[in-house]
Amino acid sequence: MNYKHVYGPVPSRRLGRSLGVSPIPSKTCNYSCVYCQLGRTDHMTNTRQDFYKPPDILNEILDAVKNSPKEIDYVTFVGEGEPTLCKSLGYLIRETKLRTGIPTAVITNGSLLYMEDVREDLKEADVVLPSLDAADEETFKKINRPYPKIEYDMMVEGLKRFSKMRKGQLWVEVMLVKGINDDEKQLRGIADILEEIKPDRVYVNVPIRPPAEKWVKIPEEENLVKAHEILHSYVIDVYEEGEFHIGDANSFHEEIIKICERHPMREEQVITLAKKFGFSTDKTLKEIESDPQIKVIEYNGKRFLFAKPTK
Repeated sequence: MNYKHVYGPVPSRRLGRSLGVSPIPSKTCNYSCVYCQLGRTDHMTNTRQDFYKPPDILNEILDAVKNSPKEIDYVTFVGEGEPTLCKSLGYLIRETKLRTGIPTAVITNGSLLYMEDVREDLKEADVVLPSLDAADEETFKKINRPYPKIEYDMMVEGLKRFSKMRKGQLWVEVMLVKGINDDEKQLRGIADILEEIKPDRVYVNVPIRPPAEKWVKIPEEENLVKAHEILHSYVIDVYEEGEFHIGDANSFHEEIIKICERHPMREEQVITLAKKFGFSTDKTLKEIESDPQIKVIEYNGKRFLFAKPTK
């Protein structure tokens, strides 16, 4: 089925086989992070609203779960921007858990946790994965480029408050960018905040996919080792493994494009799927990469396929 809000399941480095849910329009966010794999934010907003009818999103989730050929580890609300901008996110989390029995996760920049209604929405999720990429206001603005009204201290205070009321797991993600937040001063500043938040896990990420800004680089290995030591973290500097889900071989081309709208795919992942369905890998890859919706970018020794959203 050609879903508007749901995609996958896709392989996730943290969440296993994850059914992605996008409750917001493409590139709608209150950050415009320099490392974002989706590019610069098109619609910068800090106002929560229902961009789509919540029952329509829920029905897609239920249908995708019902028709998934393999077990789903998490239903993950992630979006193509900031999912907490969806006003009915709490409803979607509760109903998904109640009607599927599958754990839910929310990948968020954490910026709106200063709002009580956002904290109430997210406390029902089994895993919440907020970002913390800076130790001070200057670095915060440099790397996350937030909506003007969002202040660093406000964001951090929201994280602290949520950490005290959450019911599920809290996994904090730190994205390191060479020359911005990978020095010892930044790392120790972030570590001090994490000591107060007391998350269940800390993940150090690096920009393995093509970023919004071309100058963004992966930190040197010695800085990643230092980050691991200071933050007591899991260092994620590898590409996700596992297979993407294609529901219908007859619409292989279209489904690859749908995935690439929300989750850039490596060329090798497309080849693996083409082989699975018995397609000529060279011919299939050439057809997909020549599609006007597809853009191929070489980054860090890999070729990635992106697609312009149709909605």
